[in-house]
Amino acid sequence: MDKVSVSVGPFEVEDPLQLSDWSQPLSFMKSRHVEKIEGEVLQQESWRAKDKMKTWSVALVMCMNFGVDPPDVVKTVPCARKECWIDPLSMSPHKALEVVSNALQKQYERWQPRARYKQLLDPTTEEVRKLCIALRKNAKNERVLFHYNGHGVPKPTKNGEIWVFNKDFTQYIPLCVYDLQGWLISPAIYVYDCSNAGIIVESFKNFARQRDSEIFLENNSNRINMIGMLENCIQMAACGKDEMLPMNPKLPADLFTSCLTTPIKAAVLWYSLHKRKLVEGITEKMLEDIPGRLNERRTPLGELNWIFTAITDTIAWNTLPRDLFQKFFRQDLLVASLFRNFLLAERIMRTYNCNPETHPPLPPTYNHPMWQAWDLALDSIISQLPAIVEKNATFEPSQFFAHQLAAFQVWLISCNEPRTPPKELPIVLQFLLSQAHRLQALELMGRYLDLGPAAVHAALAVGIFPYVLKLLGSSLSELQPILVFIWAKIMAVDPSCQVDVVKDGGHCYFIQILNDHHMQLEYRTMAAFVLAMIVNKYTKGQEECFKNDIIRLCLQQLDNPTALYRQWLALCLGRVWRNFDAAKRHAVEIGAHQKLYPLLWDENPEVRTAAVFALGTYLSSGPGDRLTDQMLSINPEIGMTLLSLVTDGSPLVRKELVLALHGLVLLYERDFQFAALRASDPDNTTTSPEEPPPMVIMVNPPSAPATPTGDQPRPYPFSLAVDGLTKSPSPNPPLANGSTTSFSGVSCTQIWKGIIFLASDPFPDVSTMTHSIIGDIKDRLRHGTVVRNFGIISPTALSPREQSVVPPVSSFSTLRKPKPPRTPQHSASTQDMSPFHAPAPHVPRPPKPKPAVFGHPKGPDESDEEVDDDDDDDCNSVDTGNQLNVKETGFGDWCCRYFAHSLTRAPSECDRAGDSYLQREYRFIRNHLIREDGAKHCLAPKCKLSEPLFVSNEEHQPALLRFHPYTPHLAVMYRKSWSVWDVEEGKKVCTQPNLPNHMGKITATEFINPHDVSLLLTGLDDGSVCVWRGYSEATPTLVTAWRGLTDMIPMTAKGGMVLDWEQSTGLLYASGNVKHIRIWDTHKEMKVCDIPTGVDSCVTTLASDMGEPALCVAGFGDGSIKMYDRRLPPEYSVVHTLQEHTTWITCVSMQTYSQNRRLLSYSTSGEVKLWDPALSYSCVKTFNLNARNVGVCGIHPRTPLLACALPQPSIKIFHVNSSGLEELNVIKYIDGFMGQKIAQPKCLAFHPYKVWLAAGGLDGFIYIYSTEKKQAIL
Repeated sequence: MDKVSVSVGPFEVEDPLQLSDWSQPLSFMKSRHVEKIEGEVLQQESWRAKDKMKTWSVALVMCMNFGVDPPDVVKTVPCARKECWIDPLSMSPHKALEVVSNALQKQYERWQPRARYKQLLDPTTEEVRKLCIALRKNAKNERVLFHYNGHGVPKPTKNGEIWVFNKDFTQYIPLCVYDLQGWLISPAIYVYDCSNAGIIVESFKNFARQRDSEIFLENNSNRINMIGMLENCIQMAACGKDEMLPMNPKLPADLFTSCLTTPIKAAVLWYSLHKRKLVEGITEKMLEDIPGRLNERRTPLGELNWIFTAITDTIAWNTLPRDLFQKFFRQDLLVASLFRNFLLAERIMRTYNCNPETHPPLPPTYNHPMWQAWDLALDSIISQLPAIVEKNATFEPSQFFAHQLAAFQVWLISCNEPRTPPKELPIVLQFLLSQAHRLQALELMGRYLDLGPAAVHAALAVGIFPYVLKLLGSSLSELQPILVFIWAKIMAVDPSCQVDVVKDGGHCYFIQILNDHHMQLEYRTMAAFVLAMIVNKYTKGQEECFKNDIIRLCLQQLDNPTALYRQWLALCLGRVWRNFDAAKRHAVEIGAHQKLYPLLWDENPEVRTAAVFALGTYLSSGPGDRLTDQMLSINPEIGMTLLSLVTDGSPLVRKELVLALHGLVLLYERDFQFAALRASDPDNTTTSPEEPPPMVIMVNPPSAPATPTGDQPRPYPFSLAVDGLTKSPSPNPPLANGSTTSFSGVSCTQIWKGIIFLASDPFPDVSTMTHSIIGDIKDRLRHGTVVRNFGIISPTALSPREQSVVPPVSSFSTLRKPKPPRTPQHSASTQDMSPFHAPAPHVPRPPKPKPAVFGHPKGPDESDEEVDDDDDDDCNSVDTGNQLNVKETGFGDWCCRYFAHSLTRAPSECDRAGDSYLQREYRFIRNHLIREDGAKHCLAPKCKLSEPLFVSNEEHQPALLRFHPYTPHLAVMYRKSWSVWDVEEGKKVCTQPNLPNHMGKITATEFINPHDVSLLLTGLDDGSVCVWRGYSEATPTLVTAWRGLTDMIPMTAKGGMVLDWEQSTGLLYASGNVKHIRIWDTHKEMKVCDIPTGVDSCVTTLASDMGEPALCVAGFGDGSIKMYDRRLPPEYSVVHTLQEHTTWITCVSMQTYSQNRRLLSYSTSGEVKLWDPALSYSCVKTFNLNARNVGVCGIHPRTPLLACALPQPSIKIFHVNSSGLEELNVIKYIDGFMGQKIAQPKCLAFHPYKVWLAAGGLDGFIYIYSTEKKQAIL
């Protein structure tokens, strides 16, 4: 995008980065607002080998018959003679057979030294049968390797036969592959080193299919283990079915076997014969005896072997399907070695017109580009041999790994998303084996894993897991940061790794980091996350971490200033003691719940939610939990403390709160059933007759002082005034299991009423979860039973007092709605706003959700054994057979997504070449031009607002109108819905209901983040606040909803919630028919303070001072106006009181024109008053517009214009100046002179910057007027 030259004040701005919109904060745009609260969707593909196998038995069947060539093979003279790099003609045939067989065994032992090897030298059919049966018996379900060398017998037949000998070596005896299958069964791996070997592979497949058909038809259970032989057996053949083995005398006769068992030697030989001219000074002796050992990487031979392993792994990784790669290269050590070497065999033998085959078949790899890197590495190492051998020079390692790591770094820089894994990934894995380069390799691997879940899955598939698991035993401090980073990535994507970590004792590594105060905080946070994943629903992990005192470590650091760290410490605590009695008992002893309480009022919503989760898992109980009286004694305290969060501004917190209270309901189910009976008792048999029915919700008790702005809010307890219960609560009978610990009647009733309050929560997820709890309690009561904690007791078994409160089944068809209080009659002077009773609004119960068992699945090592009831006589065993059904919130899984995705990459909004950044830059430039154009209107000559731009007729009467500041959108609010109109196009964009199944009506609206991605905020007359994303789309999304005011008194006519929004601070002012102005911090999603109004009338309008954001002006129903400074303590925040109006204040506005500030007010009597701040807000002008009882007014926030509705009906437009109001024009007709007359206007609204006036009439018409003709708007 080209740079746009814009003007800001007296300065010329060339760079759009200097625009003020960049510094404007955004509200409701965090991850919790834009993402669905659920965990990362795990891929179905698993990186773990499905059937981890080992090859413990190897049969070496050598049909050599040295000295006698087979009759069907005509060998050249000279021809290839060496077997296992030994010339059999240099010794007697019998000895040669033994020496070659022993050499082959040693070659195999390099790859699997622990296997059991059995040699069959020129065997008979019976010897093969006995050996195969014996090996299968010893191997059981493990894999058996059958190596067949048929160089001394005829070629395999088309009938699927290989050849062995008779006892006297006078005949070749055929051995059918069908019989061989029956002896070895499966799993097995076959290696055929003979001419025409491909025909054996083909016959094997045909016989396997035939065998499966036979077993299926016979229905023989004794042969069931032979089914699936084709899938469970691996075959390797030296050549195709019509191909002969190479006879070049410079090659070994068993070239295929040499490639499989001695790949470096075979590769060097082939290199010397075909690939390059040898460097001067290199002899064949040097090539045969390359210095070093295969397992010593700092020697030439060890370096070659290391590079060869990396290259063959890389070729396989980039060529094979993932399932074949896992099966061939990660399932079995010996099989992996053979298949790496097979890739070399394919490359070498194809140059001699042989095409090795495998089953399952592999894609061609002989021409892969990585072979060129192998040739280069071989060149560089072989060229050093003369100096090393003759001059004893120091070996210089190859630059192969350095070059590949550089290529990997380039890939990381250029790649943003790992759609295709880099081909160098297996090489980085091999680099981890080098201690000198391990740190660099780990850092590169960490950068790769940070690309996201796809990268983690790719790294796990390539085989990183066993390496990083083993490194947890390292004591090197320099590896700790990057290791904990890598493990955080792995655990976020695959939580099942918890079992491996605990099994290897790796949890101690992370506990050590958590306790290391010298470690950077970000890595301690990752350690806390990993530990939280280790103990998540895994009993063994909980036990091991509990033994290492993890509870104490977490509690000690809960006061850390970093929110993310506090969040994961709390989550870790909650997961440690979830369904784990020993941890709960220890938590009670050290007062863990009291140390968690401060987090309930943390500034970060995620921390508050994590604290609720931790306390909620303490309250919840799983099958067989054994709770002591001491543990049960603090449950009421925790419940009452949690209850203070029912009015929290974050739905995350309230959803987790419902789950926590659900655990309390399960523990004290009988008590809550009695509380439900009291709440639904139609005859008041459980309370005194004078008990007032409504529920009073006071977030701040009157005796507690409000908190000044900026201070940490006090943890005021949630309070419910229930007169009858607080006087003399009836004693509850003891618990069914003998414990005397029970809820008091007051506490239980308060918590139950809090649950009922949550049932009408404006956020659907919260109300649905709560309805599930209430519905289950009602269902049990409806069946005429009172469920004690651990049993169902019929009404006849209850005491007379208890039986008296159990109404018939029909009484519980619905819970009794609280009786609404009498609505006070509002007058212009006084209104009785006491005692502020606020019944919980009734919401129709939504359809009951599908049952989801509350609790958690067993961990990987949990058994179904029952707990012995006789272990602890003082413990209360919990039976969860009758648990209620409430879904989990998914909060913990959603938190894991933070670590699953990139932690180091800058967001896309910061990429100046990205689409997201360019779109924002465009919006900000557009906004600046609109503001600049609006500033010109302030200085323009007075013009009439008489040009109609837009006319529309709606079915419903509009209640509110609101222009978007920068897009041509007009939001029209109705009683329970809204519509959005495109003013320039003159068409309706959408119509949406506000909250289905909610009774409140819309009385206020604001645009949030109008300078960027806009959200629509609506306020309801029951005190609810809703925020919508995509408000102009077909299906808008509810971002959040909460009770902005909890004690609103319903009003029959005008009034309701009034709001004022400050974008620069993210503060929302809310008031209405209450005695305070509540300030919400939308960034923290919590209440800042309640400012007492000091007036016995409702608040009718709110306005903040754009020049001084700390000031707020409120108009009241009795005509008074007050100005508050939120920086002062709430009880002293009133700085000005203006009382010259005598009727309902309709509108107030703080305005600044040409450096002059003034306050403009309008009342229902038609009075307009100007107040001068320079004269202590004295009223300098009063104008009577003769518009009594209309009370509809609009004031332009940036130009001196005022519009008011008159009874005629008509709209008068005034220019406001220091001398008074100057009438500009009167609007009586919708479209020009003698057009249709306008109806009585119900609402007026000016555009924030343009000189546009929108009006909505009682007849449903909406019209917009401007000083410009419509053509000029486009």
